[in-house]
Amino acid sequence: MAPASGHCIGLMSGTSLDGVDGVLADFSGTQPRVLASHFVPMPDDLRAELLALNTPGHNELHRASAAAQQLVALYTDAVHALLQRSGLPASAIAAIGAHGQTVRHQPPPAVPAYTLQLNQPALLAEATGITVVADFRSRDVAAGGQGAPLVPAFHQHVFGQPGRALAVVNIGGIANASALPGDGRVLGLDTGPGNVLLDLWCARHTGQPYDADGAWGTQGHANPALLQQLLSDAYFSRSGTKSTGRDLFHADWLAQHLRGFEHLRAVDVQATLVQLTAHSIAQGLRQLPWQADAVQDVWICGGGACNAALMAALQQQLPQAHVRPTSDAGWPVSWVEAAAFAWLARQTLLGLPGNEPQVTGARGRRVLGAIYPA
Repeated sequence: MAPASGHCIGLMSGTSLDGVDGVLADFSGTQPRVLASHFVPMPDDLRAELLALNTPGHNELHRASAAAQQLVALYTDAVHALLQRSGLPASAIAAIGAHGQTVRHQPPPAVPAYTLQLNQPALLAEATGITVVADFRSRDVAAGGQGAPLVPAFHQHVFGQPGRALAVVNIGGIANASALPGDGRVLGLDTGPGNVLLDLWCARHTGQPYDADGAWGTQGHANPALLQQLLSDAYFSRSGTKSTGRDLFHADWLAQHLRGFEHLRAVDVQATLVQLTAHSIAQGLRQLPWQADAVQDVWICGGGACNAALMAALQQQLPQAHVRPTSDAGWPVSWVEAAAFAWLARQTLLGLPGNEPQVTGARGRRVLGAIYPA
């Protein structure tokens, strides 16, 4: 199904559950151009329900379907706003790449291996009159892969430079890193928690959904013993392909590791969680089969790029590199992941693969996603 247009929309509601990022991009040239962007905040009741659906509960099949319909209403609002801002009609859009909301992620070696994103792509196609591509991760998992991260191929397309070693790190709820050695290879992995624990702890102790600019955390002092305790989780020392989510890094995980550290001030725990994210990102980059210490640029996108304390901690962990937000390269930090799923949707329509086996561990490159025609 070849697209008649180079225009695609990407919609992303990530692990942070703050809302829906949407972009409308033009892929007809050698490099994509974002024509419009829009953000739809997540209503508190839907955010609470999506969080609850990460764990087993009463009547969860019905609740999951209802939550997916609410989510698609936000997606629809985002699409209409993007069309209005760009001045384009729905007929000019080849496809919407709608990732859905991950509520369970159990990749190999788990048995059964699966990944589950709440979505109603048929409803989105009906509401917008635009072809929808969804369910991107399942085919990679079926081929023995982790199903994540899927953005490294797009990072290579946009940021890769021959002969220059660089990394692109998306810090959402979970952090994922793409390593681009400059020799054509694309490497990557989920490094661990990005903002998920930072947001949880901040909300619990300040009542704010996140620590704006990291200002609260900078009032504390990281505790080295607690940091080592947090980093002792087996996930961080695992090498090879790996992905994770709220299935592992959640409130109970943090509570278990905080035993024996009850004497610490809440703000000191926050400062330590900043270091956890920075250390695990740097450690993840060094676990990949490339010369991590030769990396020259580390581009940061996602909400974590807006946390000055976290950016400073990353620069300290990667002293040889220039750590900076993707906005310095003309890609505002909230655009990158949504644009990646617009690109993945276009790959699907073109019958081209979207995964990178060196990243996910799949048996080979695969065309990802299911198509719901307009």
